[in-house]
Amino acid sequence: MTTDPPTSATPPLTACEIRAAIASGRSSATQVCRETLDAIARVDPALHAFLHVDREGALARAAELDRNPPSDAPLLGVPVALKDNICTKALPTSAGSRLLEQYRPPYDATVVSRLHAAGAIVIGKTNMDEFAMGSSTEHSAFGPTFNPWARDRVPGGSSGGSAAAVSAGLVPLALGSDTGGSVRQPAALCGVVGIKPTYGRVSRYGLIAFASSLDQISPFARTSEDAALVLRVISGQDACDATTSSAPPIDAGAGDFSTLDGIRVGVPRHLLDGIEDDVRVRFDAALAELAGAGARLVDVELRHAPLAVPVYYLVGNAEASSNLARYDGVRYGFRANADRVADMYYDTRAAFGAEVKRRIMIGTYVLSAGYWDAFYLKAQALRALIRRDYAAAFSAVDVIATPTSPTTAFRIGERLDDPLRMYLSDVFTVPANLAGLPAISFPCGEGTSGLPVGVQLTGRAFEDALLLRVARTIETRSDWFTHRPPVRA
Repeated sequence: MTTDPPTSATPPLTACEIRAAIASGRSSATQVCRETLDAIARVDPALHAFLHVDREGALARAAELDRNPPSDAPLLGVPVALKDNICTKALPTSAGSRLLEQYRPPYDATVVSRLHAAGAIVIGKTNMDEFAMGSSTEHSAFGPTFNPWARDRVPGGSSGGSAAAVSAGLVPLALGSDTGGSVRQPAALCGVVGIKPTYGRVSRYGLIAFASSLDQISPFARTSEDAALVLRVISGQDACDATTSSAPPIDAGAGDFSTLDGIRVGVPRHLLDGIEDDVRVRFDAALAELAGAGARLVDVELRHAPLAVPVYYLVGNAEASSNLARYDGVRYGFRANADRVADMYYDTRAAFGAEVKRRIMIGTYVLSAGYWDAFYLKAQALRALIRRDYAAAFSAVDVIATPTSPTTAFRIGERLDDPLRMYLSDVFTVPANLAGLPAISFPCGEGTSGLPVGVQLTGRAFEDALLLRVARTIETRSDWFTHRPPVRA
């Protein structure tokens, strides 16, 4: 593995610890912000987790918080990084693409406004696969991000920059977007917590769309307690997003975290063939930990789950084909110079990366006359069956456990020439998006290679708090959440 920069003996503070230190006067927002920015300047050149760091704006925000702290600020002075497909007013929002390299949105996404209201400090924007299409962050137009555990490995994707920033201890919290596992898979590969909430629990207003029926803004954290904290801030109904639910914000702050007595954990063992040995060993250890905490393990069957990957890549790419039609060189973003309008359209859209072009072409094909019913409608019918399988399983269990990823972090470049193999990285994560269900990935140790492994729990719709409770209970019983990767501040 590639030699890493020097390590730190002191683990970075969690979001809860930072907020408490600032609120008590033991630290200040300015001090925390300056230390964060210095750590990014020192460590990020080896990782490329960030595409843009707003040093001036972050320090000004911190100074204002020190002068006039909000009365109710659950994230007072906490530095947060944002995936670069979440709109930030007057700051770059490129979606990892040359087409939006110069784009500065005229507004903040709803989640950004809620972070500001809670006292958080937006530090910068993180690297990502172009338009969130990828599982490795190698499809960014601005170069790959490297995994803090081993810099010859990918951090996962498409939210790899956010995952790497949290894993390396550069920020305690980061937001990504999860369309088919783009938060949970990199969380597993980078050894942190990532949770995709129930579809509609977090506003998508200001998120650059990939697949509108699948996308969800989702947080990364080093602990489930921090993940619960930020979810409470960003979740809740939003008048700007008609798909948000009227359910109240997610609250997982209180409860008994000493036992899982009465919790039934479903295990679809028929889906576990072909996973890496390291993953199987650590997953079995996670099941033992759940049972040791009082949970009851129950075998369940998700009959149509093996079809989830092709269903996802038909439905998701069809929606992407429609959503990305707006990047035509006319309204905003990059515009190619050409003498004829048709040439301008062609040359502008030729600036998409190879993976984005591939997905647009697949999506356009499955929506075209003569193929709509054979592909898109059939995929939607199978999507309904996947939902039905989960409903049947949840009549017998409370959560369903699987590995998050079938492998640990793979090497940079290893799968770029094999898109199908890359797509199979999401085999355990895409079903939750297709069914609109909440799912969390949290660390369950390291394999023999020294790389982290994640376990995924999927829950019933709107039972996001239960997933956080289970993860936090395991967090109190094991040291899986306290290990830090080699590259950190």
